[in-house]
Amino acid sequence: MIWIEELKNYIGKEVEIKGWVYNRRSSGGVRFVLVRDGTGIVQVVYIEKDAEEKSFDIAETVPLESTVEVKGVVREDKRAPGGIEITGKTLKVLSPAQNYPITKKSHGIDFLLSRRHLWLRSRKQNAILKIRAEVEKAIRDFFDSRSFTLIDAPILTPTSCEGTTTLFDVDYFGEKAYLSQSGQLYMEPAAAAFGKVYCFGPTFRAEKSKTRRHLIEFWQVEPEVAFCDLKCIMKLAEEFVSYIVGRVLEKRKKQLEVLEREISKLEKITPPFPRITYKEAVNILRKHGNPTRYGEDFGGDEETIISKEFDKPVMIHHYPKKIKPFYMKEDPENPELVLNFDMLAPEGYGEIIGGSQREDDYEKLKKKIEEHRLPMKAFQWYLDIRRYGTFEHSGFGLGVERTVAWICGIPHVREAIPYPRLLDRIYP
Repeated sequence: MIWIEELKNYIGKEVEIKGWVYNRRSSGGVRFVLVRDGTGIVQVVYIEKDAEEKSFDIAETVPLESTVEVKGVVREDKRAPGGIEITGKTLKVLSPAQNYPITKKSHGIDFLLSRRHLWLRSRKQNAILKIRAEVEKAIRDFFDSRSFTLIDAPILTPTSCEGTTTLFDVDYFGEKAYLSQSGQLYMEPAAAAFGKVYCFGPTFRAEKSKTRRHLIEFWQVEPEVAFCDLKCIMKLAEEFVSYIVGRVLEKRKKQLEVLEREISKLEKITPPFPRITYKEAVNILRKHGNPTRYGEDFGGDEETIISKEFDKPVMIHHYPKKIKPFYMKEDPENPELVLNFDMLAPEGYGEIIGGSQREDDYEKLKKKIEEHRLPMKAFQWYLDIRRYGTFEHSGFGLGVERTVAWICGIPHVREAIPYPRLLDRIYP
């Protein structure tokens, strides 16, 4: 058996392929059957005078998404999808599909999400998830090539990282535990052991939000670097995002074309990225008549307004301390601010990265834990990093789904993950 993506190596030869019927049509004494196998789609042409009689009849009526076995000769044809087609000899139905529910007519999003396990078969969803796979591989290649060590963070944790209001709690043999919001706190001690580390996996936020940018379960990559300040980590983030976009442009142009993505916009994603302060970002919002006041955090609407001012990701830094988590280091020149940054993707896609320099002073960090009313006992291990050889260090987190949605040019993150978990959806 040959995979469709390999057919270009078998021009003029007889092959056998297996797959599913993507579409079919007839024209006089010719039957056209489009077959997909996950690696591609190929047109199989059955000519009445050349094909097996039984197979020619099957090609007329075979239901869409039936599993089939095809035998025929591969030939080049620029008019065919992919420039290659098969002159079919036989067509065998291995498993018939009856009344496949997703048809060419328009379907509502609830209908499609309830059939996500079937929706994955469509060309668009196939393209999105192949781009996602490329993004995930690029993430690992980027850090691995720079001598980062992959450290797997736990999914079950004894305390929170991003705040107690968005936690999923579970019973842990009579004690309360939580699904991880972030692997960051575990990467910080790992950075003291390995210097440059990252974790990559699912994280969970119990946010009662229905925006196009939020998922309950999402994937995140979180590097942490020893002896790295804010300027250093912003440079790393800039190079990282540029690398990911470049890899997709290099390896997944076919999928971008399926999505009709405007590639010229992605080709602009090269360093340096624009950098503005939080105060400058507020001024941009005021210019557009947005009511956000200094000292308030930005939501999706505000991020959209700001990001549309730039054709590259914009990095906003030095936010007010009172609206950011306890672990961010105070700006020594202005203790009301923290040494942090958010990266907003262009075209209105909003935040894809949040990062900061971490508080490395033991007493200051202890005080912040108290001020945020977090359980001191649960953070003793985290304070140990500052007790035993504290050091300057920084890190960030990149959300895979938001990044994929931006690169693909799709409006909602629910299509950027195989099986989305949303506020009102956990099926299938």
